[in-house]
Amino acid sequence: MEFIEMKIGILTSSRADFGIYLPLLKKLKEDSFFDLTIVAFGTHGSPYHGETISEIQETGFKNIDLIQSLLLNDNPNGISTSYGLTVTKFADYWTENSFDLVFCLGDRFEMSAAVQAGIPFGVKFAHIHGGETTLGAIDNIYRHQITLASTIHFPSTEAYKKKIVAIIDDDEHVYNVGSLSLDGIEEFQFVDENVFRTKFEIPDKPYVLITFHPETVNPEKNEEYALEMKSALSDISNEYFLVVTMPNADTNGKIFRSAFVEVQNEIPEQILCIESFGKDNYFNAIKYSEFLLGNTSSGIIEAASFGKYVINVGNRQKGRARSDNVIDCDFKFKTICRAIEEVSKYGQFEGENIYRNSNTAINIIDIIKKYNIN
Repeated sequence: MEFIEMKIGILTSSRADFGIYLPLLKKLKEDSFFDLTIVAFGTHGSPYHGETISEIQETGFKNIDLIQSLLLNDNPNGISTSYGLTVTKFADYWTENSFDLVFCLGDRFEMSAAVQAGIPFGVKFAHIHGGETTLGAIDNIYRHQITLASTIHFPSTEAYKKKIVAIIDDDEHVYNVGSLSLDGIEEFQFVDENVFRTKFEIPDKPYVLITFHPETVNPEKNEEYALEMKSALSDISNEYFLVVTMPNADTNGKIFRSAFVEVQNEIPEQILCIESFGKDNYFNAIKYSEFLLGNTSSGIIEAASFGKYVINVGNRQKGRARSDNVIDCDFKFKTICRAIEEVSKYGQFEGENIYRNSNTAINIIDIIKKYNIN
């Protein structure tokens, strides 16, 4: 009979954070020291967002708890109501379930709600990707809320470590481990390009990988931004095929979803909209793309490791540290098109990724084992 030393919970609220967690989840699953439970909520249970709970189940993890708390209404009232409902649901969950340590990741409003609900219960949280800055998204506030509620911190760069120390006024249990999503990337097995394209019905044309989310600090601007984006996509579709990953649940996210659907109706032969690639297929999508376009953190954190340039549009990621492969531009049709023209001349990015460290998952496990002993 195995003796379990440490009971671990993993909070995952979206396809994005689950993909980042995967290297750590695999190591935890292999180690008999840990009793692992995945706690899925947010968009994982939403058919509108691809019902990505199925992706978690397909990975073979045994203990999965699903909590439904997301409303489809994405205006400010709907987001606040979903936040409150998530707090209520997790108040019940923390009453019935206890862990030695619970991992949380990033900056989503649902993640913040689950963590805030755990404070009165004394839940010990380990926060991944804290200390970062995204001035164009209210996630910046949620991220720091999670940091203040957490006991152990695993930032992705030394600068973010310093930011966390400043926020909590303590340098104990703050460890720069690099980006977890890049762990083991040197051994990643890419599928053949033709196999990948066939699977997702991507034609044999150069394509751009596109991900846009609303800017949640100035939500009144999103209608304007969506129109500028539509114009840019229509223009670049003359030269490139468009592969779009659809937005997560954010304030006014439907505005961008609707814009993508409109583009798809206008030029169906030049665009593919994907609800969720899953991590492995997303990495393949990056590798075989010409470059990335949008305002998502995955472009800034991951694309450099695939030799890809990224056009980062608008202010959503403003303040986030970036490697030399990121080209910033305003949320204007002309500036987006100029940036695309510039990047199309560059070819492969040959520089380094500032987010990449070695053995991130193993280092995290070593640290939490020592923490448990102490």
